[in-house]
Amino acid sequence: MSQKPSDLEAPKSSAESINDPNLVTWDGLQDAENPKNWPNKIKWRYTVAVSLFTFISPVSSAMIAPALSKLGEDLNMNNKLEMELSLSIFILAYAVGPLFFGPASELYGRVRLLQLSNIWYLVWNLGCGFAQNPAELFVFRFLAGIGGSAPLALGGGAISDTWSADERGKAMGIYTLAPLLGPVVGPISGGFIAEYCTWRWVFWSSSIAAVFIQAVGLIWLRESHPGTLLRRKRDRLVNATGNHNLHTGNVEQESLVRKISKALERPIRMFLTQPIITVIAIYMAYLFGTLYLMLGTFPSIWTEWYGESVSIGGLNYLSIAIGSFAGLILNFFFIDRIYRNLKMKNNGIGRPEFRMPTMFIGSIMVSIGLFWYGWSVQARLHWIMPNIGVAICSAGTMGCLQGMQTYIVDSYPTYSASAMAACALLRSLAGFGFPLFAPYMYSELGYGWGTSVLAFISIAVGIPAPFIFWFYGDKLRAMSRYAAN
Repeated sequence: MSQKPSDLEAPKSSAESINDPNLVTWDGLQDAENPKNWPNKIKWRYTVAVSLFTFISPVSSAMIAPALSKLGEDLNMNNKLEMELSLSIFILAYAVGPLFFGPASELYGRVRLLQLSNIWYLVWNLGCGFAQNPAELFVFRFLAGIGGSAPLALGGGAISDTWSADERGKAMGIYTLAPLLGPVVGPISGGFIAEYCTWRWVFWSSSIAAVFIQAVGLIWLRESHPGTLLRRKRDRLVNATGNHNLHTGNVEQESLVRKISKALERPIRMFLTQPIITVIAIYMAYLFGTLYLMLGTFPSIWTEWYGESVSIGGLNYLSIAIGSFAGLILNFFFIDRIYRNLKMKNNGIGRPEFRMPTMFIGSIMVSIGLFWYGWSVQARLHWIMPNIGVAICSAGTMGCLQGMQTYIVDSYPTYSASAMAACALLRSLAGFGFPLFAPYMYSELGYGWGTSVLAFISIAVGIPAPFIFWFYGDKLRAMSRYAAN
């Protein structure tokens, strides 16, 4: 990796440490303080804890979907747009939070931000259950979404901290499943809560779950950000030796205000200047937008189009879960194996582009699944048919996201949190906007052609992109001041 002044995450070489006796770095490749050298048991606990934090927020994002009609009646909402806004404004906050949380974690560490943001989310999500009018609900939902966005911004960096490139695929698969499984578990449970209790308990129950996850985090989370750990090591050495010239890198010579300013602007700059991030962010935005479009339109399809009850209609969300699990299992067994085989054929040299096969296959599955789903609904075929299409699409989405997120982390190991924050910005805007235009799109085009438009986008972006990265990815990284060479 090319050395930059602010590369706190990059372990300094032995030669560099010898040339600068005041430079604080790891004590060799096997240093136990380096998160990549943690025992696997601790790594997996850490991965599961991070994934749980990443899971609860997407649960809340879609849990209210089956209860939108009852919520609208109680709060005197005047139209469908207001009800859809109740769902999607939470996702809009995902576009704001990562711009702070991602870069801030590179300055102050992962764990503290994960825990504080979860408490912030918990408080405002609890408040949603007490809202008395649409304005209160919109404000509380947005503020809860700010806190809920932190794990989505920090998770990729946290996985990068603890796992090497050869091992990272499986861990990234567990983490990637959380934001896909959350919007599935949420509506299923929300449907039964809304039918047999009240929509307010939709928010209160998810807040109770957040308390449990906070407790797990207190036990299993430990700081993993290398820059933060090295700064703590420096502070201990300064206290022990009195040598105030000790440092972990040139970035420490900058003022605090300058560091924060650079960190906050970095995700936007990376999105605008890094073609790899730009393309992946656009396609990731499309995938999440399509997911939340389905989440927003499922209630009307199953209750109005197929005549099912709210609770039974909510069970159709299981097709997303089944497809996502199938995609996870396939990637769990093959993504790291493919990487190692391609690395072996490349004289033992790994390349981030070795993650692209899963993205290519996943994009084909997304397109097939969308065509299958849209035209099955349009023809009012048996309810199992659109569910099969959704499952195929979800499995493909899982493959795409796992391949893309691992590719980002492999390509930008030092600035992985900022890179993921850049992707999260566009992804969240799509998750906010797609459900709002969905009713109008389907009203004009119908479910068949409306969903086909989404499938054509997958073909246009998702299939060529892996080939572009495969042949030109190394050249794009070589021109970047952020990427690993």
